[in-house]
This record gives sequence, C-alpha cells and structure tokens, in this order.
Amino acid sequence: MNIPTTIPFVDLNLQHLPIKNQLQQAIQKVLEQGDFVLGKTLSDFEAAFAVASGTKYGIGVACGTDAIALGLQACNIGAGDEVILPANTFVATLIGVLRTGAKPILVDCDRHTGLIDLEAAAKAITSKTKAIIPVHLYGQMVSPKKLLDLADTYKILIFEDAAQAHLAEREGYRAGSVGIAAAFSFYPSKNLGAFGDGGILLTRDQQVAEKMVRLRNYGASRKYFHTEIGTNSRLDTIQAAVLHQKLPYLQNWNRDRLNIAKNYDAELAPLTTKGIIPIQNQSGEGHVYHLYVIRVCESCAVERCVIQEQLTSLGIQTGIHYPIPCHLQPGFANLGYQIGDFPQAEMLANQILSLPMYPGLSNNQVQKITDAIAQILTVNSFDKNLLFT
Repeated sequence: MNIPTTIPFVDLNLQHLPIKNQLQQAIQKVLEQGDFVLGKTLSDFEAAFAVASGTKYGIGVACGTDAIALGLQACNIGAGDEVILPANTFVATLIGVLRTGAKPILVDCDRHTGLIDLEAAAKAITSKTKAIIPVHLYGQMVSPKKLLDLADTYKILIFEDAAQAHLAEREGYRAGSVGIAAAFSFYPSKNLGAFGDGGILLTRDQQVAEKMVRLRNYGASRKYFHTEIGTNSRLDTIQAAVLHQKLPYLQNWNRDRLNIAKNYDAELAPLTTKGIIPIQNQSGEGHVYHLYVIRVCESCAVERCVIQEQLTSLGIQTGIHYPIPCHLQPGFANLGYQIGDFPQAEMLANQILSLPMYPGLSNNQVQKITDAIAQILTVNSFDKNLLFT
C-alpha cells in the first residue's frame, strides 16, 4: 500500500468508495419514487437509527442545531426556564438554547476529558432550572449514572447533545437513550454523516416525538392544519437514503476509530513526560472517537501553534475543537460572561489539538504523525524527507 505524502484530517472516500454502488442505488431509488420530502426512506431510517441507539422514536430534521432547538421546544422548554450546558462545546448547543427563549447557564468542564463538570452543574441549579444538556464530546459520553442521579435529585430533564457520539456507550447506556431526548448531527464528517447537512432528535417520549413531528413541519398536525408555530426543518429523503445505507457499517467504523485511538495512545505514551497528553478515555470500549484530541500542556517545550504549523508543513492536517469557548465568543457577549469565568474550558481552548481520525487511517500513518510530533519536540528545525520517504 502506498502511503500518501499528505495525511488529511478527514478522508471520507475511504468510507464511501467501498459502498459506492449501494449509495448510488439508494439515491436512484428516491429519484424514481419522487418522494423527496418526508418520504418512506426517511421514516425507515428514523426507526432504524432510534433502535440502534436504544430508544423509541426518531424525527429527522435539517441539521443538528435544529435538533437541539426544536427538540428543547418539544420538551416544553422556553422563556423563563434555565438550561445548564458546558462552556466547552460547539456554539450550536448554545444557539439551540437561545432559540427557545430559555436562559443558558454555562458551567465549566473537566480538564482531563473536556466533558461537563457535573459538580459545577449541580451548584448552578436554581428553582428556574428546567434541563441540563450534557455534551457527549469527541465521541465520549458523560457518565449516565451520574447524570441520572443529578436529574433525579434536582428534578430536571436530561437533554443529550450527541452530535459527536453516534452509537457511543457508557455504563450500559447508548448515546441518545439516557435523557428525555437527544440531538444528533449528520454533518458529513460525523461518524455517521450525510452528503450535506442533516440531524435527528431521538426520544422515548411519545408526546415529545409527536410535538417534534409538528414543529419540523410548520407546526402542522395534518396538512394545512397548524396547531402551533413551527418551522421548515425536514431531513431530505435523499439524505436519509444515504444514512440508511451507511448505518449498518457504523459499528465497524466506530471500532476502527477505537483501534486507531489505541494506536495513538501507545505511540504517544513516551511523549507524556514532554507535555503531550491525550484527552482521557473514561468509557473504555464505548468511546467512538469522533475526534482524537491531545493537550499541548504548559510543560511542553514547544507551543501548540508551532506544532500545528510544522505538522501542516509536513502535509499533516490538524484541527482545534474549539479555539474559543462559548462564553468568550463575541456574539454572546450579552450573556455577561468574562475571561476567567470557566478556567478549565479556557485552558483547554489554549491547549487542545485534534489529530487526523477516520476509519481507514493506517498504523503507518499514525506512526508518521506521532513520529513527526516527537521530532518537532526534539528539534526546532527538521528534514521533511526523514518522515515521508
């Protein structure tokens, strides 16, 4: 096998090419049927993904952000309510809360995992708190047992943001089966990705499901009969066809990601004393590694920006998820948060670096990536030819 001289951050072709004919046939079937909106393939996929995730109902929507915003609304969350969420998340989580009219209450995260700090969340609960949104970050779930204990103690709802955690497991639960509802994204680079935007709300609650069905379709309980103010947010039948074809492969793709992460862990182990610390896996085999993230700690002799720049010069693409915490984003200044409010989230934003992670990434490529990091830490100037020969 020829190893390319560049290693992309994500390579979707490795997943799509082996099932190209299946995908084309599924799309062609929708074209022939002509049911492009709310077609049968959509309902088939919704049911299949709900079952795979250990819950009852699935309602496909246009994107993950809509799954959060409309999903919260379907759970009767709105003006006057407070919703707790981590500062260390993509802004879609925060935007989803704001769209309902509820007040977002941000809390800090755990420095080792990046997941929401549930002790901080407990301290933030007030008489107005209606729900908590645990973000299952990087492919790892927040502890279901601790979440359920918290929710039971304070009588609040659990609404999962599982955009990065398709079929993730922890403590006997799958992502999407812990709370009253859960939002997923099918953005193309997700573990289960569409050929464009897409999302889904999962729930075990029939009333939530029925309301979500109305909200995504102009608030209509039947055609031209609108019982509430909804919107147009429907997962296209063609996208559902793509997702339905890919779903049977998801578990194996996730297993591939886990094995790649184990390989990374082994190769990076000698660098922990030099300040390169992978984000902790506290879920064992249940982590689905949407992202593989390391911390370039203060003890590291080389700054993160230098490591990233030099990896780029070698053709190794990386990312930062996320470089600015939600509370410091200019668009949310009116929430009143300031630098220093969430020190762990701020620290991680300055330290984290996401390395290439996707099914099909070879052991040879992982070794080239980790060897490159080791060499960058050892010398400030290096010979590219040493790494790609």
